[in-house]
Formats: sequence, C-alpha cells, structure tokens
Amino acid sequence: MEQGIKNAEEKMDYFANKYKGKIEFAGMQHPKIKQIKGIIDNSKPNPKKLFVVEGIWALDKAKKYNLEIDSILFCPECIFTPEAEKIIDEFVKVAGNSYIVSKKVFLKVSERENPDGLMAICKLPHFELKDIKLKEKNLVVILDGLEIPGNIGTIIRSVDGAGGDGVILCNRKARLTHPKLIKSSQGSNFTIPIVETEMAEVTDWLYKNNFKIYLTDTRAQKEYYECNFDGRVAIVAGSERYGISREWYDTNCELISIPMYGDCDSLNVAIATTIVLYEAGLELRGKINR
Repeated sequence: MEQGIKNAEEKMDYFANKYKGKIEFAGMQHPKIKQIKGIIDNSKPNPKKLFVVEGIWALDKAKKYNLEIDSILFCPECIFTPEAEKIIDEFVKVAGNSYIVSKKVFLKVSERENPDGLMAICKLPHFELKDIKLKEKNLVVILDGLEIPGNIGTIIRSVDGAGGDGVILCNRKARLTHPKLIKSSQGSNFTIPIVETEMAEVTDWLYKNNFKIYLTDTRAQKEYYECNFDGRVAIVAGSERYGISREWYDTNCELISIPMYGDCDSLNVAIATTIVLYEAGLELRGKINR
C-alpha cells in the first residue's frame, strides 16, 4: 500500500482502483454477505460444502494446500500489513468472486474482536478411502456417530499433530463445514484426508489392508498402554452419548480403555482419543517401547 494513505476513504479508493474490474462492492444486504452469515451460523443448506476461513494465517494455509476458493472478502479499513495485501493479490487471481466491504459490514460477519480484514469462502476437499496413503505403518481414527462439532474438529487436529494418516467418519451427526468444527481443527481439516462413508465399506477396507482395530471403551479390561501398536492401526471412538455402534463389536477388534483414578468414570471423547492417538503414534515411530 502506498505511503501516506491513512484514513478509511483513502484506503477504500486505493483498493478499488487497484482491483478495478476484478472486485465488487458488497453491502449489508448483498447475497454474498447473507451467504457468509448462513455458513457461519450453520443455518442454511450447504450442498457445496463451503466453509469460511478468516485472517492472514488461515488464508495463507488455504493457499498452501490449494483449496478451491469460492470467494474472497476484504475490508481495506482493517488492513495494515504488506502480508495482508499480498494475500489479497494472490486470492483475487484465483477466487471465483472478490468483494470489498466497509468495516461495518466486515464486523457483521467476522467472529473476531479485532479482525485483520481478510475472509474467504472455500470448498471443503473431498476424500475417499483410496486417498489415505497406505504405508508399512499407518494410523487412522474412525469416528462413529460423534455429534459435537468441536470434538470432531479437536480430534482431527490431534490426528494431524500425532502424524496420523486420516480420519474416517461413519454415521455422521454433524456437518463437516460446521464453524465450530472448522475452528477447533485449526486448519487440519484440509491437511489430512477426512473421509465420510458407511461402516461396511470401512470394515472391508480395514480387513483388506490388514489394519488392527481398537475400540475405545470405558468397560474394557485392557488399558491402552498395554497394547502393542504396530503395523496399521485403526482407533475407533464413539458417540458422546451412545458410545460405539454395536456392529463394531462384531468385528475382529480389541477393546481398550483409559484408567480413571478419580471420581469421574470417563474423559471427554476428544481428550480420550488424543491420549490413545499419541500413544499409538509414538509407538509406531519407535519413540516409546512398551
């Protein structure tokens, strides 16, 4: 941005001239603003599986992983850094649509107290089981009927952090584009394969590829650290209310639990899954030897 440009009107004019013919002004009643609100509120059908990312870090990560960009929205009054302007330059070239808005409009859709003026609508990547890269040692997590978006997002982030190879959802109860899922995953939802499919297809894939199946169950006699995680490992976590579906217990599986030493009888599903994940991940990498 040119030096000497300080007030909101000058910033608006600068960006309007810079991207003349490439951007559209969007007011409070513009369909794009209403669409963004609908996505953020999770209040409208979302057949295209669009989700909103906000801020320099999030947009930079979306670009890094080549997400399909439906739209970019930016507010000149909130932009102060060369990094932000560089991202606008890059996104205007690839986005299906580009919009410039006032601070009042941006604050209407932003979830931040002090936004940096950047927002994009992206399309959630589509993955299938074949997209999970098979290796000598694999680690995947299967989420069966989980209902709370924040838990799903946290587990996705943990799988990424533990070096896992993918997340498989059966009997899905929450949208993969839910804002709380997107926020809690911290971008991991588009860095590793997230596959939605039926249990029969998953079990066939697991058997065919010689995965060992572990069900996390508070009633299990065997504790997670007593396992010998080796080869290809699949950890199954169930619904917060109902647990793992009965059908999973008919598979060739092993039940494992986390010991409870206080008054509570279980942990939050995201915390419990993360504990088991890291145990398995460390063993598979030879970092610990039980």
